[in-house]
Amino acid sequence: MHLFGRSRELQALGEAFADSARGHGRLVIITGGPGSGKTQLVHEFLATLNSTDARILTGTASSAERDQRMSLVEQLLHSAEAEHPAVDAPAGHEAAETLLHLTRDPRPLVVAVDDAHAMDPDSLRTLVGLLRRSRSRQVLMVCATSGHFGTSRSPAHTELLRQPHRRVRLAPLSETSVGELLAAQAGRPLPGPVRDAYHRATAGSPLLVHALLDDSTRFAPEIGRPIAGPAYRQAVLSLLHRGDAGHVRVARALAALGTLAGTVPVGELAGTTPAGTQEAVDVLNSSGLLDGYAFRQPTAAAAVLEDMDAAARAGLHGRIAHMLYRSGAPAVEVARHLRLADLVPAGWGAGILRAAAEQALAADDVERCTAYLGLVLRDCVDERERHALSVALARAEWRTNPAAASPHLEPLREAALDGELSMRDTATVLRYLLWQGDTELAAQAVATLVHPQSPADAQLVAEVEFVRQWFYGVALPGKGAPVAGLDPHRRPPQAPTGGLAVRVAALIGGEATDESAAAVAQALQGHQLDHLNLELVAMSLLAIAHADRPAVAAEACDGLLECAVERRATTWQALLGGIRAEIALLQGDVTTASQGALAALDTLRAQSWGVLIGLPLSTAISALTALGSYDEAEELLKHDVPEPMFRTVFGIQYLRARGHHFLATDRPFAALGDFETCGRLLREGNPSLQKGIPWRSDLALANLRIGKARTAREWAEEQLRLPGGHSSRARAMALRLLAATSKPHRRASLLRESIDLLKACGDRYALAQAYADLSAAHYELGEYARARLVARQAAREAEACRIESPVDAHLLEDPVRTDGSETEDGPAILSDAECRVAGLAALGYTNREISTRLHVTISTVEQHLTRVYRKLNVASRSELPSKMLEHRIPKLSDRWASTHSSAG
Repeated sequence: MHLFGRSRELQALGEAFADSARGHGRLVIITGGPGSGKTQLVHEFLATLNSTDARILTGTASSAERDQRMSLVEQLLHSAEAEHPAVDAPAGHEAAETLLHLTRDPRPLVVAVDDAHAMDPDSLRTLVGLLRRSRSRQVLMVCATSGHFGTSRSPAHTELLRQPHRRVRLAPLSETSVGELLAAQAGRPLPGPVRDAYHRATAGSPLLVHALLDDSTRFAPEIGRPIAGPAYRQAVLSLLHRGDAGHVRVARALAALGTLAGTVPVGELAGTTPAGTQEAVDVLNSSGLLDGYAFRQPTAAAAVLEDMDAAARAGLHGRIAHMLYRSGAPAVEVARHLRLADLVPAGWGAGILRAAAEQALAADDVERCTAYLGLVLRDCVDERERHALSVALARAEWRTNPAAASPHLEPLREAALDGELSMRDTATVLRYLLWQGDTELAAQAVATLVHPQSPADAQLVAEVEFVRQWFYGVALPGKGAPVAGLDPHRRPPQAPTGGLAVRVAALIGGEATDESAAAVAQALQGHQLDHLNLELVAMSLLAIAHADRPAVAAEACDGLLECAVERRATTWQALLGGIRAEIALLQGDVTTASQGALAALDTLRAQSWGVLIGLPLSTAISALTALGSYDEAEELLKHDVPEPMFRTVFGIQYLRARGHHFLATDRPFAALGDFETCGRLLREGNPSLQKGIPWRSDLALANLRIGKARTAREWAEEQLRLPGGHSSRARAMALRLLAATSKPHRRASLLRESIDLLKACGDRYALAQAYADLSAAHYELGEYARARLVARQAAREAEACRIESPVDAHLLEDPVRTDGSETEDGPAILSDAECRVAGLAALGYTNREISTRLHVTISTVEQHLTRVYRKLNVASRSELPSKMLEHRIPKLSDRWASTHSSAG
């Protein structure tokens, strides 16, 4: 360790040596706080004497050797023997005489003693005697002692100060000296803020500065912000144990108290007097560990506490907790120490911990809240109280990890059914059952509840039942199971009578309006997360979005999601993130939907999602399929999902997403099976849910793909015949499918109606597909200019969705005449009629099929084809596709090729 900022002190020692070399015996006492560099200063000074012929004796006193007579003098003589083997190192009185004999040597004698305040009494008398006999001899004695009050009371320190001496005091390093030290280490000057940061962290203690430098250069490529690591911790403990036991106890008490250190009687905890406490605080301040009563670095306090025996540390925190409780300290402060002591004092401990848990949860510190509640639960013996604590613990853990709540709630199923819990706790258990997909048991629990004692309880039960039926969807329970409304001895829970639930009920049950959607959004914004039911919030957002107001839902969801992130409510973040992805999917933003759904899945582990995992999974699969990322969607389909999920609406959405993926990857019969399962589950469950899930349209699409056009048409018509309330998006999908089974003229009008609906609900992805369908319809009618116009609109919508254009690229280009000029009505090389015939022929239609579609005679088709062959210079029908591409003649899109081949 190089010495910085000590040039004046070295100069003082050099002057003292010069005086002693002239025959004037000198005593220099070096004082300074622990870690101030006294030992280093002595070594540096002795190194300057290497070029002289001085004889040097060195020794370090120790409190552990204070009872050993002449232990320090023997050290000094042994150092002389090591330097000059001719010198013997006797013991006792002879040692004193030998030391005195060395002063008669013509060479200067330098005696350097470190920690001189701890020397044994006999060595002290010997050295004092040596000083008295060496007033006119070449003797320099350098004694380094600590400058704190404990040292000043030691006999050695007092006796040395009575002798004529020169004092060298070591103050902490200045900011400038610290800067020099840092610059020497870095090889260049460092900015002032870096220097100031190191000085503030150490108060200029050389030992601590060097320790921080060691850690900083070890853990960072370049010296910057101080890093307190292993070297710093070791230096802290080195400074701590240089003091006496009383100082160590005070330091430990201060470390355990933290910010309360200056407000409680520390001496009572440390077993010392106020004066002794102040002495220890002064010493710790001079060493650079403390700033007032607080440790300068949290790492220092942590190192001091970790140095303690675990039982002793727990006992200290227990004494602090009792002291704080007696003084009326806030519950959070008392509870913190009870937790560290692993202690629940009889009478008052449980109440303090529960109050602190509530405050911790209000501050979004779930970890602290659950630690307090877990401590109370461990020592609780009352069964009803244990139930209440288990539910409270589960509610807290639910915020960040629903899977962690499971062990607390699973044992309470029977208690909830038997009415042994409060209504609020029962509602929590019911929410857990629903989250796990046990909708049947939840229905039984609701049905068997005794009449609530207050309107608030009634509202709570009704809200849970409302969420069960509308958010989770409900499969009919097994035979004999009581269901709310079916048991003649019990009345079903009333419908929600106010607040958010009643607004959602109005939005779902009636015809959606801007006012009803705005009312739900406003109700969401008027509450904190603590006062909202997560599932009800999710249902509300989805209800707004599926009521053709996705922009309103997105705005409300973004506000709640931002709040959830700020409050570190992981479960809220995950579910709201999944909802936001679903809203993006409804808006046709499939890229954002896929990214959001995948992020939501990553936020919670699969076990924590329960049956709700079907929501982000179905959104991600649908979005990735729409993007053409079939392999990624296939990987998601390999995820294990809980079997109860398929008895909820999330399972139905998952099956629909999987079915559409099967269609996109040419597995229409597998898709048909999934869609039929969806229909069966919905028919057997809550019939009111059917209008919100267009499973009939799904069946129509699957049947169309396997060639059953008539069946497809029947399903599409049944979807359209549903009573009011289904979304514009669902109706638009049914219209597109009906168009696919209709004649060209009828098809165009149906598609235009579908497009109007899609514009209203804002689904740009479906809008791009509908425009592509309409473009193909116009082309088949021979309206080429209009077909190109609509195709370009389809391409623009697809670009906005960041997907590939659903129309053939040739439809996006204007055809070119043989003379290079553009045409508005079709390719100049063929007439419109010839284009229609050639297009269908190129797609593989027979002459008879072409005549049926175009409503012309077979003879006319043959005449048109004869002219087409001549103009394109082809010999057979098989050459038509390549020649039409060569001449940039538009053709029917592949989409309609596959659809119309079965639509007949």
